[in-house]
Amino acid sequence: MTSGPCYSVVVPAYNAARTIEACLQALSEQSVPPETYEVLVVDDGSNDDTAQVAGQYPHRVLQQAHAGPASARDLGAQAAVGKYLLFTDADCVPIRTWIEEVTRPLEADCRVAGVKGVYRTTQTSLIARLAQLEFEEKYARLRHQRFIDFVDTGSAAFRREAFWQGGAFDPAFPVASNEDTQLSFNLVAQGWRLVFAERAAVYHRHAESLGRYLRRKWRHGYWRVRVYRRHPGKVLGDSYTPLSMQLQMLGAALTVVLALLPRLHRFAPIGAELFIFGSLPFVRRALPSGPDIAAAVPLVLFLRALALWTGLIQGAFTELLAGHFRCRELRGAGSGSCKPRPGRSSAR
Repeated sequence: MTSGPCYSVVVPAYNAARTIEACLQALSEQSVPPETYEVLVVDDGSNDDTAQVAGQYPHRVLQQAHAGPASARDLGAQAAVGKYLLFTDADCVPIRTWIEEVTRPLEADCRVAGVKGVYRTTQTSLIARLAQLEFEEKYARLRHQRFIDFVDTGSAAFRREAFWQGGAFDPAFPVASNEDTQLSFNLVAQGWRLVFAERAAVYHRHAESLGRYLRRKWRHGYWRVRVYRRHPGKVLGDSYTPLSMQLQMLGAALTVVLALLPRLHRFAPIGAELFIFGSLPFVRRALPSGPDIAAAVPLVLFLRALALWTGLIQGAFTELLAGHFRCRELRGAGSGSCKPRPGRSSAR
């Protein structure tokens, strides 16, 4: 066991001068004794005052050239001394008991490698409220599972040795999308357990414009293809994604494709009916939040499904193209093999 703090909190930050102060203030006021944890801020090549703002707090500030949050988190993890590695983001504000709650399952069971917390929000805009409802729908699914297969980085904790054994966060994911999914799937494939800790909450600022929300969904679809390439079994489903969302995606795709085919356009309503059926659980969940939310849900869910699909399609095309060129390079080098490259080494 390493000496010094037991918990190391890593906060990647890129141009986060406007939000990181609230995050660091909350981390400075945690319920656990201050000597038991450290906070490491990794400035990912910001061109604003992120490092200066972070430097006002008694935390370690590391800097690197801009390489993305996966690389920044790995740098922080390498410099950390704690037995447990905790992650949150510069636009998150952890509750006072966050460290205590997110590490509780790790301390209770040595077979648990990772813990997933939750997002909360105080935002009142329509899109932000819809985004929170989306998270709540997924939390309701996780609540009934003893073990899960996904831990995202807004509110997360990992056992140090498991984190490195799972390959850490792959810097080949240059944006904040699916690097945590891949690590989670790696850990589960290796036999580790992941759990959901609903009381480990951070307040997050969700997207407030429809365009920004849909861009995030497109990006999620795009980068998820890379994860599926290494974990093809997860195409059929995971612990986090509701079946209703899969039905929405299938229904939306059928509606558009059939509507565009001259001989089959009359069957497009079948796709629409499937989409509506898949949307009903979300609509029911949205009703208590107000009529404006309930009225907006069908359109937003339909656009979300299309954004995910277009991201998946472009991601698949990109992966196929990259695989084609890797194959040509291997043949040119005389290997005679076009097998996919293995995943990242976990040796540290």
